[in-house]
Order: sequence, then structure tokens, then C-alpha cells
Amino acid sequence: MDLSTTYLGLKLKNPIVASASPLSRSMESMRRLEDAGASAIVMHSLFEEQVSHEADMLEHYRASTSDSHAEALSYFPDTGDYQFGPEEYLELVAKASGKLDIPVIASINGVTPGGWTSYAQKMAEAGASGLELNVYYIPTDGSMSGSEVEDRYADVLKHVQKTVTIPIAVKLSPFFSSIPNTAQRLVREGADGLVLFNRFYQPDIDLDALDVKPGVELSTSYANRLPMRWIGILYGKVKASLAATSGIHTAEDVLKLTMVGADITMMCSALLMHGPEYIGKVLKDLEQWMQEHEYESIEQMKGSLSHKSIADPSTYERANYMKALNRYKLLV
Repeated sequence: MDLSTTYLGLKLKNPIVASASPLSRSMESMRRLEDAGASAIVMHSLFEEQVSHEADMLEHYRASTSDSHAEALSYFPDTGDYQFGPEEYLELVAKASGKLDIPVIASINGVTPGGWTSYAQKMAEAGASGLELNVYYIPTDGSMSGSEVEDRYADVLKHVQKTVTIPIAVKLSPFFSSIPNTAQRLVREGADGLVLFNRFYQPDIDLDALDVKPGVELSTSYANRLPMRWIGILYGKVKASLAATSGIHTAEDVLKLTMVGADITMMCSALLMHGPEYIGKVLKDLEQWMQEHEYESIEQMKGSLSHKSIADPSTYERANYMKALNRYKLLV
């Protein structure tokens, strides 16, 4: 059974990739992911704020010693030469890239073009096989137009793309007014892959403290319906790899997303709930289903149920809305 696939030009042994999560914060858990069968690992993100904060802290300490003994100043290198940001992240990328036999994809999270994007180059130099660019941006300014939000994604991508030669995947929000148009624009700007979709964690209200509080809810398989629709629509229409994330829990989820056109499926919540070894079960179930249904390879089924491949593409469009409502009415 040939489970291999290609993502960002990387040949992977199967379509299951460990998504960015706390499991990539140590070599021990990353080895467990590799041993369980993950074909690649996306590192947890290095945030723009982390880089900027450390830069500000260094400048503060340099300035606070300006009247000290000259010898004390020697402990602080010139700002322009100092490698700002969490060096531990780069060290872990280097260690993982050197010791694991599967590709390690670094992740960088930011919302503004700037000096922090130089860390993309440092990640590439540390040995990352690819880079996932996560633009997690929530516009709250009513004067900002939709096109300006799209410009922000494109500008960050262009800044990063200038600094690296390794492939770049952009993690998209599902809230653009025209996802196909935005996807095509980012590919023109240099994106080698698109990850659909970023989960925007929603705040909750603490009624006792009368305060807004953050929270993380792990996904269920139902969450993959959104990337399923849009990957199915984009397949064959953009010249880039397509990755599905959100709600990948079972072999059935992997099969469905592959059939609409995903090159890989990224797991996070399922691994946090069941542990890295859960990948082995999903792979076993995947092979069993393929054998029972006489599929010889992942490539054989990829895109077979996409918008451009099925007899009735209206099921991806407005017609599906009406059919779904009518069917529910008949059931009750």
C-alpha cells in the first residue's frame, strides 16, 4: 500500500503530519511522533511578540548601563549584531532537524512586516525543511477594509519570502470575503503551500469574576467540514500544496480530506487527547480501508471528490445549502 504524498516539494511517507502543538516543545515527544508514524512535524510557533520583547529588553539593559563602568558595557554586544529572540527555539529546530529522519517544518507567527522576519532565515539555517507562516490577525479597527487585511498577509509573506529559499506554507484564516482570490494572490506572491484553516480561539466570559478569559477547546471531527469544502474548491485551481488542519481525528477524516484534494492532513487535538502513538492506529485503519476498497495509493484517490472532479459541483456551492435544509425538514 503506497501511502506516500508530496507536500511543499517534500516527499512524505504518508499524509499524516503532526501539526504545531506543545508536542513539538521537546525532542522526546518529537521522537515519539516520528516513531508512531508521523511523516513530518510542524514546530510550535515562534511569535513576533517574543522576538520584539527580547529586543526591547536587551535595549533596556544596554541603556540602563550607559553610565556604568566601561568594562560593564562589554557584557552587552552591539544591538545590530545581537541575535534577538528565543535562541532555544532555534537550538531545538537544529537538534530536531539533525536527529530526526522526517522533515521538520518551523513555524513563525506574526502580523506586521519587520525585523522579526529575519528569524525565518535563522530557522532555515538551523536546518528546517520548510516554514509555516501563521498570520494570526483579528482586525478590530472598523476603518480597515477587507483588502487591507489581505494586504497584511501578502506583505508579511513577501518579507519572509525574501529571506529564505526553503518552501513556505501560509496558514490561512477562513474569514476572507473571497478565499479563492486570496489563495491565488498568496501563491503569486510566493507561497508554496496553503494550510486551511487557522482556528481562531474564541474568548469566554467568567461570570464570577466578570471578566473576559481566554480558553482552548480541542476540536472534533466536525471541524474538518470547513477545510473540506474549501480544499475541494481550491484543488486543481492553485499551483500550491494544500494542507488540511482542524478536526483530523480518524482514518475516515484523513480519507475524506485526501479525496477532496489535500496533500497532507495535520493532527493536533487527537494527539493531545490520545498521545503520539495514536498515529499508528490511524495509519492501520487507513491501510485497512484502502485495502477493502481496492485503492493502491494515496495519489490514486487524491482530488477524486473535489469541486472540479465530481459530476455535480453544486454540492460545494449554494445548492448544497438548500438541499441540506430540505433534507433536514424531511427527516423531522
